[in-house]
Amino acid sequence: MFRTALRNVLAHKARLLMTVLAVMLGVAFVSGTLVFTNTISGALQNSSAKGFDHVDVAVTPEFQEAEGDKVGEQPELTQALVEDSASVPGAASAIGVVSGFTAVADKDGDLIGDGWSTKGGNYWGEKDPRYPLTDGRAPKGEGEILIDSKTAGRTGYGVGDTVRMSVDGPVITPKVVGVFTTDDGSVAAGGSLTLFDTATAQKLFGKAGTYDEIDVKAKDGVTQAALKAELDKALPKDLVETTTAEKLADDQAEAIASSMSGMKQGLLVFAGIALFVGTFIIANTFTMLVAQRTKELALMRAVGASRRQVTRSVLIEAFVVGVVAAVTGLLAGIGIGAGMRALMSSMGEVVPDGPLVVSAGTVVAALAVGVLVTMLAAWLPGRRAAKIPPVAAMSSVHAKATTKSLVLRNTLGALVSAAGIAVVLAATTMGGSDGQAPMGLGAVLLIIGVFILTPLLSRPLIAAAAPVLRLFGVSGKLARQNSVRNPRRTAATASALMIGLTLITGMTVMAGSLQKSIDKMASAAIEADYVVSMANGNWLSPDVSEKLAGADGVTAVSPLRNSPARIGGDTEYLTGVNGSTIGELTDLKVEQGAFEVGGTEVVVDGDTAKENGWKAGSAFTVAYEDGEKQRLTVAGVYEGNDMLRGIMVDNAVLTPHLTDPVDMQVMVKMSDGASSAAKDSLQQALDTNPAIKIQDKKDISNEIAKMFTLMLNMLYGLLAMAVIVAVLGVINTLAMSVFERSQEIGMLRAIGLDRKGIKRMVRLESLVISLFGGVLGIGLGVFFGWAAGELMGSTIATYELVLPWGRMGVFLLLAAVVGVLAALWPARRAARLNMLQAIKAE
Repeated sequence: MFRTALRNVLAHKARLLMTVLAVMLGVAFVSGTLVFTNTISGALQNSSAKGFDHVDVAVTPEFQEAEGDKVGEQPELTQALVEDSASVPGAASAIGVVSGFTAVADKDGDLIGDGWSTKGGNYWGEKDPRYPLTDGRAPKGEGEILIDSKTAGRTGYGVGDTVRMSVDGPVITPKVVGVFTTDDGSVAAGGSLTLFDTATAQKLFGKAGTYDEIDVKAKDGVTQAALKAELDKALPKDLVETTTAEKLADDQAEAIASSMSGMKQGLLVFAGIALFVGTFIIANTFTMLVAQRTKELALMRAVGASRRQVTRSVLIEAFVVGVVAAVTGLLAGIGIGAGMRALMSSMGEVVPDGPLVVSAGTVVAALAVGVLVTMLAAWLPGRRAAKIPPVAAMSSVHAKATTKSLVLRNTLGALVSAAGIAVVLAATTMGGSDGQAPMGLGAVLLIIGVFILTPLLSRPLIAAAAPVLRLFGVSGKLARQNSVRNPRRTAATASALMIGLTLITGMTVMAGSLQKSIDKMASAAIEADYVVSMANGNWLSPDVSEKLAGADGVTAVSPLRNSPARIGGDTEYLTGVNGSTIGELTDLKVEQGAFEVGGTEVVVDGDTAKENGWKAGSAFTVAYEDGEKQRLTVAGVYEGNDMLRGIMVDNAVLTPHLTDPVDMQVMVKMSDGASSAAKDSLQQALDTNPAIKIQDKKDISNEIAKMFTLMLNMLYGLLAMAVIVAVLGVINTLAMSVFERSQEIGMLRAIGLDRKGIKRMVRLESLVISLFGGVLGIGLGVFFGWAAGELMGSTIATYELVLPWGRMGVFLLLAAVVGVLAALWPARRAARLNMLQAIKAE
């Protein structure tokens, strides 16, 4: 049986090639994902591990939980704690670490990095072991800085150059006095690291005389655990906690692995979709091969082969095909992994240097996936072939599926589909995250149910195309009949395309609807012409709002200031605003009372009011950050949203209680509205600061939309893999159909249908099958997009369903293109059949 199986593989090389391609693409996607994520993760972990070479134990402040009227706070690490750490037995040295956001502009005035990876810190003394100098000297005073060597290389800055930069808003222009090397992962990923002397760093980052962390180095021969024990004895336990560098490195590695896992899982999901679609091709291919060898298998049964042996021979063929596909897919995947890394570099995304990681797990996963998927998909055709009685197989009376089997299939499909629809509809009535799991379960059930029902659905949907097909005469009529001749095979082929288009359409509907809701939210809530914030979402200095208030054309300004407070034993966050102008800058729907902020009068969003049992006129006591208490009155209750919510207090009341007043953002209204001239005026008032974003309402919506657009483009690219596999499936089905109808095609040619007519018939059949899959996919995608929108609508008040008719038309056109392209080879093959040999074919 083994030799027979190998002979059959070699006898059907061309047909099995499509199966190999389908499996290979899926395996390449899986192995490429694993190689890429393992390589990036390994490089980042190696880079971060080097960052702990100069520390054995890190001392950090232990957050003090809120209690009673006292707001939770972070203890300060003072110079005395640094000296105490350096003097414990076993300690060689201790360094006080200060860090924060630092935005550096390149020579063109643009921000280096993406805002999240541009950091600043302190250089300890004259020679900091953490940052070896390659040029220059240590910084002294506010006018001097060091920059990392990668930033120097990317920007062309060197010792003696003046740099434009910002820490919390105002522009400063220090001089570069040195260049250093670092293993910091953010720098390796395209960010920058700027160092000041310790006193300057403390001042700029709002930490005068204090540190974020104390790094302690052990003496030779002293273990990290021993040093940690000594520090635990010497330092106040309730204020600080100590962690060994080994533990920090492990935590960092775990954090990196965790951050990569989301990307890995997302890519593997799409690899799974491609493999799932590939199973239809494999099943169709082996069904065709078994159909070709029906009499051969019957003869084997007649001479003594058991059912198990027949099934085993088919599975051996599948095993050989799976191994070939898995090995080629693994090799292709390694190339994909290397290519994705190179693509990131070409797009400006710099990753740390490191070897390409091809782990044993990746090899095993690729081989296991390729072989198992192929054998599982081939098992059903093999089992079906083994169950055919030898006499029936030899007389070909077994070919047609029984009506009973279709009735059972349709009943099962209807039940599963109904269950899926019921679960999805039930999930839409749930709130937020509670409905996500049921929604996913319902979606899976519905897709499976529709897949089971596709043979039943194919007849009415394909029949709807009959009026158009009649325009093509005999070729069109034959194409319609051929499309429904084998409904199971048509269903399997259409389902492959259906799955891809369901996901694409569903995500497109969701993205368009979310964009519409965000536009409505911005226009409904904000009357300000501009919102000013830091590029990375960090805090703004109060100086920014003062400068903006003095800019030409500005009529109203309100900084939004955030502060924790204790109300009724719980922590609430107060939003400080300019009480006299906030009404001009917002357009929030008032549910009760009046939107008036000033003195002890505040406004509260509806959810917060409901949680606390407040209404217009209610009074409550607040304990501020500094411990002072005050009685406030609710002047009005407004309808909050994701942009504006919470308890709004006049800054004149809130600011005196803050130890370090900073702003989240600043809202600005102009006399002539938003315009390029107005924006230029604001930029000039802020010294054209690269770290600050000045956005109008459209800019805010577009920034959020970029995330959806990026995600959609990634989805389109990833699902292209499934579409390619679906194309192979259509080719496979048409090739099978042409083979089975060789005698019929020969007869048609004999009675006068020319080669063009045969080609047209096959092409129209392919077009009908593809459009059938496209209609099902788009229909399901719209349903899932609506259902997901209903779920999101419970948390986004402005959510509104938007159907992207233009894009859905493009998706349907894509399905048609798939059909036309897939038919090229089978149509040519059918037209070239020798009519006399075809008529004689059995």
